[in-house]
Amino acid sequence: MKKNLFYALLVSMVVFTTSCGNLKPLSQSNFKATPSPLETVGKDVPVTVNGTFPEKWFKKKATVKVTPVLKFDSKEVYADTQGFQGESVAGNAIEVPYKRGANFNLTFKFPFQPEMLNSELYLRFDGKVKNKQAKLPDVKVADGVLATSALATAQSTAPSVADDGFQRIIKETQDANIHFVIQQANLQSSELNKSDINAWKKRIEEAFKDPRQNLDIEVSAYASPDGGLSLNEKLAAQREKNTTSYVESELKKRNINTDVNARYTAQDWDGFRQLLEASNLQDKDLVLRVLSMYTDPETREAEIKNISAVYGDLATTILPQLRRSRLIANIEIIGKSDDEIMEFWRNDPKQLSPEELLYATTITDNQDDIEKIYQYVTVHFPQDYRGWNNIGTTYYKRGEYALAKQAIERAATVAPNAPEVNVNKALFLLMDGDTQSAKTLLGRASEANNLEAVMGLLNIMEGDYNQASDVMKGVQSNNAALAQILTSNYVDAESILKSIKQPDAMTYYLLAVIGSRTNSFNDVLTNLRSAISLDKSLMARALIDMEFAKYKNNADFLSLLR
Repeated sequence: MKKNLFYALLVSMVVFTTSCGNLKPLSQSNFKATPSPLETVGKDVPVTVNGTFPEKWFKKKATVKVTPVLKFDSKEVYADTQGFQGESVAGNAIEVPYKRGANFNLTFKFPFQPEMLNSELYLRFDGKVKNKQAKLPDVKVADGVLATSALATAQSTAPSVADDGFQRIIKETQDANIHFVIQQANLQSSELNKSDINAWKKRIEEAFKDPRQNLDIEVSAYASPDGGLSLNEKLAAQREKNTTSYVESELKKRNINTDVNARYTAQDWDGFRQLLEASNLQDKDLVLRVLSMYTDPETREAEIKNISAVYGDLATTILPQLRRSRLIANIEIIGKSDDEIMEFWRNDPKQLSPEELLYATTITDNQDDIEKIYQYVTVHFPQDYRGWNNIGTTYYKRGEYALAKQAIERAATVAPNAPEVNVNKALFLLMDGDTQSAKTLLGRASEANNLEAVMGLLNIMEGDYNQASDVMKGVQSNNAALAQILTSNYVDAESILKSIKQPDAMTYYLLAVIGSRTNSFNDVLTNLRSAISLDKSLMARALIDMEFAKYKNNADFLSLLR
């Protein structure tokens, strides 16, 4: 009898204890996390958990606080707690009916940390019935974190190099005008002795004697639109003939052996319109309207003369400028050849302009020469921001970020609004995770080299993968391929990665990710092997990377990583 009584008391104690104040432990089947596994979006790990309190589970006098907990590396991080209460509890928490239970949603996020790759998401319950604590166990709801988007980094993004302004052939035009008296074609000595005519003759002589300059001479003669087409035709032709003879005689005096290309225009309506539009004449709009209404030259002239108030001003200000011959010297200045530029760099760099020096960095693969050229530019042309900016990019590519930042800041003091400087300053901000300040700088970096790549990185870091893939179209980089992976465009992603001229460890790692997502285990092994051979640290990552979770029990996979 005593024995039976003992067992009865023991059973009642167990029932009381395990019922936890009449709140039974919940199971994983009561919850669904989205996404599962967890996944980074930008700098965060956003999660939605859909949960169910079963029928007759939530006692009328119960309160339950639910806290999402992400456990990793002996650490725990918490999201905001959500409170729930039974029907007989007076409070501000969400009420749960006893008989029918309730569904609920928790939406939260964790700031991403690299250690979270090997982590588990739990819900922690703090329950009470009346004043009695209900000890409920944590319930695991998801694994995580799939952090493929976090593989995009500023360190792997190429900085913006400022272009040189070197031109192999520089085209230059020198011209001068010889004006004529109305209805005359003879050349006046006062016109031939003008300073612009003398400067023109001096320039063509210099160009002809310089073996690096090509010279082409034109003569264009004109008559003003007044006076009738027949008269102006003869007048313009005679002006062209007289001017050409004069030019040829001047060329002969200077032993310049080149042809003169001559032509004439009987009525210079185009010149008339240009001068009129640029003038301050009263009622000029009325004359311009006549020009647009009539195409016949004689009708135009008659209609303009009918505007008597305007015609007097035209006759004294516009028309005399149209009675002319225009002397045109088209000159091509031929720059140094690539070989000459490199020869000067090695032996006499003072003979090179900043444009030629910066151009020299584009025609050599010798990194020592490139760095020395940039250093030379910073010393001899310190007010040219491009030298500072570009030497900063060489430091950046080598991972010498402190030196790179110092050089870029120096470039910014010289040219604070230079687009390439803004791109590079944005890269340092992205390195620190400051996407908002970086976005402001990139908005002032229109047309800078590599802007698309840096904008794409910003988009990835903000979780806008579609925008990143659009912005980086045509970019051949790991980040550009990653944007395609994150939008499930594996064909284009693989094409980008295989087109990279100097693939690195991350190039192969991303190819392995594509292999896993497209169920090509051979590609996973082959590319992981190449990635690890270049960067041993990727071995540890691959072992816990959720991208390869389905292979965690595969002997070949484990053998490669151990």
